[in-house]
Amino acid sequence: MARGGLIIFDYLLDESEDMHSLLLTDSSTLLVGGLQNHILEIDLNTVQETQKYAVETPGVTIMRQTNRFFFCGHTSGKVSLRDLRTFKVEHEFDAFSGSLSDFDVHGNLLAACGFSSRLTGLACDRFLKVYDLRMMRAITPLQVHVDPAFLRFIPTYTSRLAIISQSGQCQFCEPTGLANPADIFHVNPVGPLLMTFDVSASKQALAFGDSEGCVHLWTDSPEPSFNPYSRETEFALPCLVDSLPPLDWSQDLLPLSLIPVPLTTDTLLSDWPAANSAPAPRRAPPVDAEILRTMKKVGFIGYAPNPRTRLRNQIPYRLKESDSEFDSFSQVTESPIGREEEPHLHMVSKKYRKVTIKYSKLGLEDFDFKHYNKTLFAGLEPHIPNAYCNCMIQVLYFLEPVRCLIQNHLCQKEFCLACELGFLFHMLDLSRGDPCQGSNFLRAFRTIPEASALGLILADSDEASGKGNLARLIQRWNRFILTQLHQDMQELEVPQAYRGAGGSSFCSSGDSVIGQLFSCEMENCSLCRCGSETVRASSTLLFTLSYPEDKTGKNCDFAQVLKRSICLEQNTQAWCDNCEKYQPTIQTRNIRHLPDILVINCEVNSLKEADFWRVQAEVAFKMAIKKRGGEISKNKEFALADWKELGSPEGMLMCPSIEELKNVWLPFSIRMKMTKNKGLDVCNWTDGDEMQWGPARAEEEHGVYVYDLMATVVHILDSRTGGSLVAHIKVGETYHQRKEGVTHQQWYLFNDFLIEPIDKHEAVQFDMNWKVPAILYYIKRNLNSKYNLNIKNPIEASVLLAEASLARKQRKTHTTFIPLMLNEMPQVGDLVGLDAEFVTLNEEEAELRSDGTKSTIKPSQMSVARITCVRGQGPNEGIPFIDDYISTQEQVVDYLTQYSGIKPGDLDAKISSKHLTTLKSTYLKLRFLIDIGVKFVGHGLQKDFRVINLMVPKDQVLDTVYLFHMPRKRMISLRFLAWYFLDLKIQGETHDSIEDARTALQLYRKYLELSKNGTEPESFHKVLKGLYEKGRKMDWKVPEPEGQTSPKSAAVFSSVLAL
Repeated sequence: MARGGLIIFDYLLDESEDMHSLLLTDSSTLLVGGLQNHILEIDLNTVQETQKYAVETPGVTIMRQTNRFFFCGHTSGKVSLRDLRTFKVEHEFDAFSGSLSDFDVHGNLLAACGFSSRLTGLACDRFLKVYDLRMMRAITPLQVHVDPAFLRFIPTYTSRLAIISQSGQCQFCEPTGLANPADIFHVNPVGPLLMTFDVSASKQALAFGDSEGCVHLWTDSPEPSFNPYSRETEFALPCLVDSLPPLDWSQDLLPLSLIPVPLTTDTLLSDWPAANSAPAPRRAPPVDAEILRTMKKVGFIGYAPNPRTRLRNQIPYRLKESDSEFDSFSQVTESPIGREEEPHLHMVSKKYRKVTIKYSKLGLEDFDFKHYNKTLFAGLEPHIPNAYCNCMIQVLYFLEPVRCLIQNHLCQKEFCLACELGFLFHMLDLSRGDPCQGSNFLRAFRTIPEASALGLILADSDEASGKGNLARLIQRWNRFILTQLHQDMQELEVPQAYRGAGGSSFCSSGDSVIGQLFSCEMENCSLCRCGSETVRASSTLLFTLSYPEDKTGKNCDFAQVLKRSICLEQNTQAWCDNCEKYQPTIQTRNIRHLPDILVINCEVNSLKEADFWRVQAEVAFKMAIKKRGGEISKNKEFALADWKELGSPEGMLMCPSIEELKNVWLPFSIRMKMTKNKGLDVCNWTDGDEMQWGPARAEEEHGVYVYDLMATVVHILDSRTGGSLVAHIKVGETYHQRKEGVTHQQWYLFNDFLIEPIDKHEAVQFDMNWKVPAILYYIKRNLNSKYNLNIKNPIEASVLLAEASLARKQRKTHTTFIPLMLNEMPQVGDLVGLDAEFVTLNEEEAELRSDGTKSTIKPSQMSVARITCVRGQGPNEGIPFIDDYISTQEQVVDYLTQYSGIKPGDLDAKISSKHLTTLKSTYLKLRFLIDIGVKFVGHGLQKDFRVINLMVPKDQVLDTVYLFHMPRKRMISLRFLAWYFLDLKIQGETHDSIEDARTALQLYRKYLELSKNGTEPESFHKVLKGLYEKGRKMDWKVPEPEGQTSPKSAAVFSSVLAL
């Protein structure tokens, strides 16, 4: 059958009866077995029988496959292991004396269930037989508490077994542990018995089939992924023969062929006269305006990218005569919450649309990021997997206490989110408008089990298609990152190598600083109807808005909703110690201490919440107009004179314009007061209130605090791109002082690498048709004055000293470098030769356009595999002091051995003979060298630093690619430069990073010699001209025969020759 349920072909088996098992060995080969003495192999492409394998009686009823064997289960209770090529029996397990019910294989374990012979006949055996496939023998059987009829391995975090009985009982247990009765669940089948059971390939769904023909689906999430890279299931049309549903004649797209009509020779009502049934061609719909706008003509043929507004090669057929009505309906964008009664065209503002990087032959080198960002703040690149959190990274960076705290943190954990976030913040600090990427941070993020369990790690297909609900995703990520940073900061044990990390002024003996900033202490009271009251203390790092039920059309301040969400009161079932049973209880929450930073998840996930925001914004708009002395007509339309009068300066001074008041419900400031009876008063706060009540700082002594809006994260709804997340951030004075040398505050829009200053009212305007609020950040007024915001670099020189290798087989004789001694520590301006080698984690995704040109959709994802640093001066010049191979836990697609010299096994700690370290360890070494002020010499360093995820000031980079380059000419390879200037032939079979780093150092020395330390550019220009002329003659290839020498000769360092 096809995916849609259509039958592709039928195959009749002449000699077979009682077929019981099918096994798809690959995409085009099928094995069929049953209660006969042979198994058939069928080719699905040709629909022919290709092989017939003989088996012993009574045949095969269950088949499984691994990369080592075919496993065949027999009704006699035996399991045979057969060769993958010849199908001959290699081993055999006599599992049960009666019959075999089911078995499954995972890794080195085989588990089986079945029936044993008793005096009265066959009885279900409650012992699962478990076999070790390495030693080919049985191990301790596993006793379960249900009658096992089906079993499957569910290898998620562990190799769990799911054991199912026909009565519907389901038990989960480990194959080498003990079964626990508490792990039994019950499936409620429609029929009396379960007849089949299976697990999806993604291990996210369980399917049960009962005797009444019903399928029961269990999943761990509302939208599970059944298979890797799965497409949406296309269900077949239901059968309409037995029961015909009523048809709605008002529907234009109703297929009249659904009505069964008997054959008759009589005249039918639909038999129109010939004059009324003349054929007329259907008028073609108008071409999409976006296609016409982006079309490029080659001759008389036009090419344009698919705007993705409808399925490929499909046009909706409409019977309306009006072209304008057809066109407007086809262009309507889908609301994230649902379509309204009347379709409207909601255009997303250009700066809010999802930005993408257009790749060329040079990659990112010729992409104009300055077009999107004319500020000196750094954007973040979106092409990395799980980069949906870019906006929240920017929010955390512009929180001054959080930024200083994170940059002062350093620990020994390999994958620490706080450390990686601190490294990323340091890059954002150094950047002068150039975009950064959080590849190392997201790499550490993907390794944390909690992130995967919460569904925060998106598959590439889901991220590209926009299937995930980004608003829910970023709110879950917000809660996760605050919790994770809070846990990382509580670990106060600092290793000796990183002893500088403990010198931060943020460190305290009690709670972490993240807890001091975000944590809100609460009392949770549970009152039973018997009068028993239980009080327990807790804390939370953020709040979720809880909306009122029956206030859709009434005025409701944001402060009221916030108070209701903080001091939450609800009725629920809870355990009462006095009654000794579950009772209805009233649970209330009281606040003990308010946080310095108030974080709010908006939870606008349905039409109900969206309507609430929309209605409240309309009510607030009407009230604001009435305060100005105006009136609003019932049809919500203003006369031109009314608009001019309301927006005129004479109406009211220092007031926002009419456009700035629309779609606004969120206040810029709120005032919160702790009462004596543990209550909380919350109200909206304006500048006029401050003039009336006085400065808020003087009232803090009495438990009164004013919070100012600092950031809003919104979900942009765009059906063409799948939506995106952006942030409005109020950037403080210290950031402007560092970047631009001015002292002021300004609101900015952060849309990945697009950064643009905006008016402050735009940060609180939410048109719910395309701009939905997700996260709000309020901070206490004068927050920065409470914290010491000094940053002390936690990386010390000890990171460059000798360290142990992760590789078990590494020997001293294989050491390729000599670590720096204490008297060799680099100083400002010292030269360091650098080279790095990489491996590929994900292949490049590209498409071939209709005009034959290639377009890169997503570049290949690279990971650093080897980093080498060579001494650039001194008696040991040319000798490496760093030669680290980087261990990786991610799957490597291509080792690029020809270009990198990295071979399979070099990065595996179990078998590698190299000096293997973690990426974080080597990253700290390079960060120390950058911070101390050394100058790096290398060839193509821009790409190296980009993949390593380092931001290096331009005055610390000496790249031989650009030193030996003429404007508007091609870049020259290191191999050709070494042959031409140094008479060296390098990179013969593979690349070696030590050789490349030394060669780059020699080329830099040669550059200084030829240009007289940069004082004679004209003479050096002549040298470059001769270089390019020679390169064109040689086709930029180094001659292979040994007899041919370079036209130039250069002195080679004596230290390199000696080494």
